Amino acid sequence: MNEAIRALEPSAVWNHFSDLNAVPRASKKEERVIRFMTDFADSLGLESMVDHVGNVIIRKPATPGMEDRMPIVMQSHLDMVHQKNADTDFDFDTQGIEMYVDGDWVRAKGTTLGADNGLGVATIMAVLASDDIPHPAVEGLFTIDEETGMTGAIGLQGGILQGDILLNLDTEEDDEIGVGCAGGVDVTANGSYSTEPTDAGSQAYSIEVKGLQGGHSGMDIHKGFGNANKLMNRLLHRVSDVAKIASIDGGGLRNAIPRESKAVVVVGAEAVSSFISSIESEQQYLIEEYHIIEPDLEVVVEKTEMPASTMAAADQELLIRAIYATHNGVFRMSPAIEDLVETSNNLARVGVGDGNIEVLCLTRSSVESSKTDLANGLEAAFQMAGYKVSQSGSYPGWAPNMDSAILKVLDERYQARNGQKAHIAACHAGLECGILGTNYPDMDMISFGPTIKGAHSPDERASISSTKKYWDFVQDILQHIPKKG
Repeated sequence: MNEAIRALEPSAVWNHFSDLNAVPRASKKEERVIRFMTDFADSLGLESMVDHVGNVIIRKPATPGMEDRMPIVMQSHLDMVHQKNADTDFDFDTQGIEMYVDGDWVRAKGTTLGADNGLGVATIMAVLASDDIPHPAVEGLFTIDEETGMTGAIGLQGGILQGDILLNLDTEEDDEIGVGCAGGVDVTANGSYSTEPTDAGSQAYSIEVKGLQGGHSGMDIHKGFGNANKLMNRLLHRVSDVAKIASIDGGGLRNAIPRESKAVVVVGAEAVSSFISSIESEQQYLIEEYHIIEPDLEVVVEKTEMPASTMAAADQELLIRAIYATHNGVFRMSPAIEDLVETSNNLARVGVGDGNIEVLCLTRSSVESSKTDLANGLEAAFQMAGYKVSQSGSYPGWAPNMDSAILKVLDERYQARNGQKAHIAACHAGLECGILGTNYPDMDMISFGPTIKGAHSPDERASISSTKKYWDFVQDILQHIPKKG
């Protein structure tokens, strides 16, 4: 199946991408891909190192005639988001990604593709392995754990990198040059609840919300996609007078808009008719509201095995109110940059069972004070329900520098190649540039990449024609890096 991918152009990029995608590389489980990268460096006879947190740095000298150019860092992250459709049988810990060609797109069979940021990694590998691409001295910087905390970028110490310019290859539109990004913070609420034994004459039902698009919790947050946790809460609120919650399993990773949620509830025999009627009514509202943006939305209600206990009524009311009060989606648009989301929150995960409650959020903003404001608001809502709340993993945004020398190079070269100007923009995603800049404040940074759609979801796909356009652009940029001094 992946042989069709290897036959695509540019073959150097797609072949390295295929090799990379054979290696399981979940966030915080990067041991195998770290070894893969150091073995790659050894095979080329290039200098490499692994720092104390697991980032891999591979160095290649300038090609003849390019020694007078400023040294550069080409940077991408090794980890990928592991998401799959509920009906896909796949083990991310042992299997390589199964890819196929669909017109102009490369996709994966029921899972995330890993083009975010695997195509960036493959690009750097292609440059490092080349013998016919002119370039200045290059450091390939391959960071770990970008997707669940950016701990690789946070842990990279000053003084290791030797480059003056950093090319981050993690932007997902080929006509965009990234000059800034949002920072983020994880907001986590944990609580407990009292349980009550189920009545012998009751009936248990599973309620499942599925078929949503999901997507990147930063780049797609403004699109109005359904959040499975929010939709499930509406259903549970509608039937809360007759249904007792036994468990909820909704969403997963903080940086993915939740596509699915499943709850188990218990209904008294005398209230079954009312329960079914209320669910069907609320389901119809949801389908009517979301039919344009979420045409595959389903709410499935089925009888299920009776659980041993349910949540006490008072605790159930507090949970439903807390989730209702949790802001999800765009909080504020930027007044400074047109069409840029400034601040948002993703209600990523709701887990209820065995007396424990867990709610995970990812709050993003390009303005630090606004990020703090929204996170504090979420914390207040959860605290009023009696939950313990923590804010962790905070990382800074990347402030745009419109006087950047490398920005001028990319702007001029894009226009020269394409006959039109690129879109110069900040994005509402968590690029690593802002974090790396804390220890390398004088490094000139820019971000660009090929067109990738549906990142962080099983609908992730990479454009074949765009990857060719981007690869040609990369080679052009390498030849136009400014001279030293």
